[in-house]
Amino acid sequence: MAVKIDKKIKGYSVLTPEDKAREAAPPVQAESITRAKAEAELPKADIIHMHERIERPEVLVGSTYKIKSPLVEHAMYVTINDIVLNAGTEHELRRPFEIFINSKSMEHFQWIVALTRIMSAVFRKGGDVTFLVDEMKAVFDPRGGYFKAGGVYMPSLVAELGAIVEEHMKSIGLIHDPEMSDHQRAILAEKRKQYEDRAKKNSEVSPSIVSSPAPAGEDARRAEGGASSSASTNIPGASEDIAVTGDGASFPPSATLCHKCSTKALVIMDGCATCLNCGYSKCG
Repeated sequence: MAVKIDKKIKGYSVLTPEDKAREAAPPVQAESITRAKAEAELPKADIIHMHERIERPEVLVGSTYKIKSPLVEHAMYVTINDIVLNAGTEHELRRPFEIFINSKSMEHFQWIVALTRIMSAVFRKGGDVTFLVDEMKAVFDPRGGYFKAGGVYMPSLVAELGAIVEEHMKSIGLIHDPEMSDHQRAILAEKRKQYEDRAKKNSEVSPSIVSSPAPAGEDARRAEGGASSSASTNIPGASEDIAVTGDGASFPPSATLCHKCSTKALVIMDGCATCLNCGYSKCG
């Protein structure tokens, strides 16, 4: 049958028998499915995260740290136990679960028990628990702080507990400590070497200072002796040397406190305050 086309042809398509059969078939209504059901059917990895419904296992892995503070008579022993999640898989995690503090000193017993119970509850709650470190290290004792071995300043006993929790979290990978680059390490090593060389040079120069002949009289000799001793002591770095201050750290005894790393390692070099521990410099 011929069909006459009066209009302009803009496009065409060829219908096959399969297309005609598909058009003649009744429409099939698709089954509706909810979003929650679709998400539930998706494959999921069985990764366990820390939350408050996790029950305490029979055995926990822990570490014990010792605190010897001048504020208390007896040492304190801090034990932090960790729970291992997803053990034996690529998603294995180690998270703090509870904390205990033991000591012979009973004067701080009440607040120590309260603090450890609250911290343990925060650990079991899950989520980001690293905020405890900043909160505890910011606590200051109105009676004043103290210096640990190595010249590290602790503003309070609670702050040292926070430092121990920070050290433990770093050991289990919960806190990542930004390390200095090779360039910064090289500059810091150069600064330390310059200070050591200067101290050694000044110590060699100071014995060569010879006082002028003493005038007659006992009083004059005493006066001259005092003047010569004061002159030798006024020489910067004349008798100073690098000394080990604890924890394997060696800093000058006259170093002052660095506000950045809280370590007594701040010295004056070329008229500028420079820290020999973290590399901080007041001059930039």
